[in-house]
Amino acid sequence: MGDYQVLIIEDEEKIARFLELELEHEGYEVEAVYNGEEGLEAIIEGDFDLVLLDIMLPGLSGMEICRRVRKESEIPIIMLTAKDDTTDKVMGLDLGAHDYITKPFAIEELLARMRGVLRRNKRDAGMDSILRVKNLVLNQETREVRVNDEVVELTKKEYNLLLYLLKNKGIVLSREQIIEDVWGYDYPGDTNIVDVYIRYLRSKIDDECKETYIETVRGVGYVIKAE
Repeated sequence: MGDYQVLIIEDEEKIARFLELELEHEGYEVEAVYNGEEGLEAIIEGDFDLVLLDIMLPGLSGMEICRRVRKESEIPIIMLTAKDDTTDKVMGLDLGAHDYITKPFAIEELLARMRGVLRRNKRDAGMDSILRVKNLVLNQETREVRVNDEVVELTKKEYNLLLYLLKNKGIVLSREQIIEDVWGYDYPGDTNIVDVYIRYLRSKIDDECKETYIETVRGVGYVIKAE
């Protein structure tokens, strides 16, 4: 499985080091961090293909990391659970983990789980990685946005906002829904930020191609109409 980048978030450095050596031996590129805050930062700022995430961590727990990451990304996560606790497993899967494995585990089992998750993710990405409305095309794998075949440069927030609108095309989304998905429900600011970013997007997409993609529904919010 060469060239896949894996992030290990595990506070027991011996375990993290063992996993790092084994995975590197299998051809993965590996980075390890030892607490929750650093782990969350590494996921958001890095470009990993898979995260091995311990549930019990100092700082932010694995569950909290999983919950926050799912607001930004569909990166595959395998939870490492210290005890055979069904509640932890169910909660982890409900929060968006792709799989879990109970410690202690055989490295061969972990490698098999990783291969399975990476295969599934590749297949799923291939199925719906392209989102399209008229001449607007968004590729989720490359994060490239094109209008009339011209590449449009977007910031991360602009991209995430456009992605959310496109994934929900035909559905009128309120500012509150958009804030919750794109900024995170604990965002402390004003919902006016949505209007500001819609304006940014329109200037880059609608104005450039003289076509209305993002429509305002007065008193409700915004929608990209399905064709």
